[in-house]
Formats: sequence, C-alpha cells, structure tokens
Amino acid sequence: MTVKAAVLKDFGQPLSVEEVADPALGTGEVIVDVAAAPVLPYMDEVFSGERPYLLPVPAIPGAGAVGRVRAVGPDATRLAVGDWVLCDPSVRSRDDAHTPDITLQGLAARGDGGLRLHRHFGQGSFAEQLLIPTENAFPIGPISQAQAGRWSALTLCLVPYGGLVAGDLRAGETVLVSGATGNFGSAAVAVALAMGAGRVIAPGRNEAMLEELERRFGPRLRTVRLSGDEDGDRERMKQAAQGPIDLVLDMLPPSVGATPVRTAAMTVREYGRVVLMGGVGTLGGDDLALPYPWIMRNNITIRGQWLCPRPAVTRLIDMANAGLLGLGAFEITEFALDDASQAVTHAADRGGRFALTVLRP
Repeated sequence: MTVKAAVLKDFGQPLSVEEVADPALGTGEVIVDVAAAPVLPYMDEVFSGERPYLLPVPAIPGAGAVGRVRAVGPDATRLAVGDWVLCDPSVRSRDDAHTPDITLQGLAARGDGGLRLHRHFGQGSFAEQLLIPTENAFPIGPISQAQAGRWSALTLCLVPYGGLVAGDLRAGETVLVSGATGNFGSAAVAVALAMGAGRVIAPGRNEAMLEELERRFGPRLRTVRLSGDEDGDRERMKQAAQGPIDLVLDMLPPSVGATPVRTAAMTVREYGRVVLMGGVGTLGGDDLALPYPWIMRNNITIRGQWLCPRPAVTRLIDMANAGLLGLGAFEITEFALDDASQAVTHAADRGGRFALTVLRP
C-alpha cells in the first residue's frame, strides 16, 4: 500500500510529490489521516540549505498537523479511530526522563539521539498519513473538515506558548516580546494576552505591523519603535511598560544580531525572568553578551527553551476551545499537496504575521 507525500530529495531542489510506502503501525504509535499541515515561513530556508538544520534527506518534511486518527496501537486506552487530533511534532525519546533526546518531526533533529528518533519518526506531515507516538496525538474535539486549517494555527502558537510557560507568566504581569513583529513573535503577543498578561510590550521597526498589533489588541498592548540605539531603545521600552517588566521573551530570528536581544533582555525588573527561544547566533555572528554583575546583583533568571513541553499542548487546546485564544485571527491560505512547492514559496513571501499557509492532503 502507498500514500501520496511531498519529498525533499536533496537541499536546493523543489519538493517532489510521489507515492511512498504507507506508515506501519506499532505499539505506542498512532497513524493519522492528515487534514491540514502548516507550512512555516522559513521552510524555504531549510529546504535550500540556508538554515543548516539536521534533516537527513531524502525526507518527507512538515512539522505538525491536524487530522483524524486512522489507527491506534494496542496500548492506547482513550484515543479512538475518527478522533480529531493535533499532532505535536516534538518527538522525545522514552528511555531517559531527565534528558530525553528530541527530534522536530519533519524538520530538524538534535544530535545523534535525535537522528535515531528521526530514522523512525522523522517523516513529517506533508503526506496523506502521518505516524506519531501515541503521546503526540492530542484530541481537540469535534470539528469540521473545513476548520482543520484554522486549527493547525495552534502548531504555530505552541512555540511561544512553550516559552511563556517556561517563563512562568502569571495573570496581570507585564511581558515584553522581543521580535513581536515576526511570525512567531506576533503569535506570542496573542498567546500572552490570552494567558492574562496585564500588558504586552511589542518593540519593532516594522511600522505597519506595529500599527496592526495596536489595532488588533487595544490598550493592553504597547508598541515601541526601535531606533537601533541600544540605551535609548531600552529606555523607551521601559517607559512604554509604565511599571516593572516581569518577563522578556525573545523570538528574534537568526538574521538578527545579538544587540537587540540584549537591549530587550536588560529591560526586565529585579528578580525578573528572561526566556530565549529565537535563532540569534545559530548562523554565526556575535554571541549574546549579558553582564555578569547585572545578572547576579539583580537576581535575574535566564532560561533557554526549545519547543513546547507536552503538558502545555493540552492547555493551549483548552484555551482555544474556550475562546480565550481566537484562532479566527489567523488568515489561512490553503494549497493541495500536489502544489507543495508553491505553498513553500507562498509561505516565505506572504506567510508573515497572523497568516498561515497550509497544505491540505
């Protein structure tokens, strides 16, 4: 038996849509019929080799999906055939609870252990069917086929949600989102407000996007136009907060230098928290230089966070089902699987803020 999938045969080549072997079900695994798979705006950079992610080729790319359960293993006690599920692409090893190996299914492995996971679970969601660990299938409740693309926006929101959870954001607190005018950063703004942030500070240079954020979110959002002057920008961000900044979440991409990260991080209050989730430094350049005395004397907590912890996925789904996180804010553009290469180009050119490109196998 075969299924249709988009295959990346080598970096720098367009995706090839072809028939591949259908996934074989094992214990602890679920097969999902993919209804919608998000196409991230930077996937063209990965497929071209510009972003040197650890993705052995040939590969079926695609990180995350919304679909319906086709088959479950013998150890599944709650999932049933036909359930609508969100497929979390963060696949973790099960034989080390303290430091599990991890692979981002269909996009990037981490180290030798991640590569071993990739050999079994690495084929992603740009396909008619997807094999995932049982624990990576999260029920979202009954939806229609037409709603699947919109629900796949949760895979975008999961990333900043993981950072906000890691930073222990509490209702009423002030959070600064560094990179707020980007794809993941703008999603972070929406998620932080849905979590009850009293105020969100959104710095950036993109005037049009800053104005859009202001229109969308109203008085709980304060924007700051960045000038490039480190001291001046830091002072303007503090003034916009009109009080202490409890948490700084960095979502800046690899193309940005370390200076804007440091500028934003050092706005945080004494005993504040800084969470680093962006790509700064992954393509080279200067490392982040935060002053040791400032960290120590102000009791600053600095934490790195890659992806989202599994328990947070259910909470984010609950927020969407409760209407706290409005998925209707996302503009969805859908492509057929046969047009996967065009979808990748569209996501790079027009994906952007509160816009999501989706494949519909």
